[in-house]
Amino acid sequence: MSTLAHTMMTAARAADSGLAGPGELDRYPYAEAPVADRVGASAWETADPELGRVGRRAAGSRGRGLHGQLVQQLGQMIVSGDLGADRPLVPEEIGQRFEVSRTVVRESLRVLEAKGLVSARPNVGTRVRPVSDWNLLDPDIIEWRAFGPQRDDQRRELSELRWTIEPLAARLAAGHGRDDVQQRLADMVEIMSHAMGQGDVLTFSRADTEFHTLLIQVAGNRMLEHLQGIVSAALQVSGGPVTGCDRPNETSLALHSRIVDALATGDGAAAETAMRQLLTVHPEVERVVPAPREH
Repeated sequence: MSTLAHTMMTAARAADSGLAGPGELDRYPYAEAPVADRVGASAWETADPELGRVGRRAAGSRGRGLHGQLVQQLGQMIVSGDLGADRPLVPEEIGQRFEVSRTVVRESLRVLEAKGLVSARPNVGTRVRPVSDWNLLDPDIIEWRAFGPQRDDQRRELSELRWTIEPLAARLAAGHGRDDVQQRLADMVEIMSHAMGQGDVLTFSRADTEFHTLLIQVAGNRMLEHLQGIVSAALQVSGGPVTGCDRPNETSLALHSRIVDALATGDGAAAETAMRQLLTVHPEVERVVPAPREH
């Protein structure tokens, strides 16, 4: 079982490197901001003091090395509000603050721009964009919001989105009775059962994430498939440090098995019903489903 768990479970997180191709950096100027608008040392005082040197912390972003770490740290600072909207970001000052090269800073800002967090314009420079411009479906931004000041809103919104996406995906997946998929889903349930017996929450949650993202992949709807990263991110942040199901239990396991059985018989209605019941098991969902929010 341990071999199966190690070879079959994946993080299932959408990658978004945003890296520039060879020779593109020089064609992508970040203009100097006026002296009066530049970010001085005081602008970084609200940041985590441990962020002073990027290399001191393990990479937490999907990128690698200093570039990935700087993306993570600047992204968290923007999403948390430490770097507010319209704040000018000067590459030289960022490089000095985090002790990284100008190239690392430029690549990191390019990734953040792709996520809608910053904008770069000639003669204006790079500035933080308002929340309305952010790509809120980006897995990194989901994660940063979920562990920042907006954590409660983010987790509620993710729960509501899952309630919309996954029951439909389960119904559609029942029409795609591929044996290899059926076996893989059954394997995930087996891994979850074994992990629950061993008290291994991490392995349980990884198999749970694999199960839910695979279900969306086989729904036969390409637009839904593009949302699998959202579901994966939701599972990873829904309960805080513990990923996947908040508390692995027999009810959750039985509902996963019921979904597999419904898919095997092509019963879309049963698969949808089981998924709705499964989502309601999660404490985060119970707070928002079925009663709608008051406006």
